[in-house]
Amino acid sequence: MLKLIAIAAATVACMAPSKKAENAIQTSSSATLPSIYQFKVTALEGGTIDFSTFKGKKILVVNTASECGYTPQYKGLEELYEKYKNKLVIVGFPANNFGGQEPGSNADIRKFCTDNYSVSFPMAAKISVKGDDMAPIYHWLTSKSENGVLDASISWNFNKFLLDENGHLLAYFPSKVTPMSDEIISKL
Repeated sequence: MLKLIAIAAATVACMAPSKKAENAIQTSSSATLPSIYQFKVTALEGGTIDFSTFKGKKILVVNTASECGYTPQYKGLEELYEKYKNKLVIVGFPANNFGGQEPGSNADIRKFCTDNYSVSFPMAAKISVKGDDMAPIYHWLTSKSENGVLDASISWNFNKFLLDENGHLLAYFPSKVTPMSDEIISKL
């Protein structure tokens, strides 16, 4: 009986990957995940936001609107950006997909964000974050077949996507999760 137990234990030990092999498996699958670094988008004031320039920092992507009940989250986003900008970039994407709450032009949006919330983090030009005209970056963020991590549905303004220092999707947060919440800060 003892001989059988010893043989079974040896067989199991041979079949279980070593810690080193386990880590190699995790690293290799992480390395093959698609990253956000493939995207370049038009900035709110013209020019380009190239996501590959954010390598080594976490990225928080947020769809924004100027006339929404969640608009005061701009204050929290700016606070988060100022506090953690050595390791975090926030990119705002104004969108008019929900109740016409972002009707202004890019110039109107920039003025609103600057005058009311002193926004200094990068802001993209106004886009669509859902529907037939969804911007490619949001198609990537919301589709597991594209990002390799999760499917998400943009249900309102101020939905948030957190990406790691390698541009891989880490987490999705709905509108009600505020920028300075423990849910977000604990992942920074």
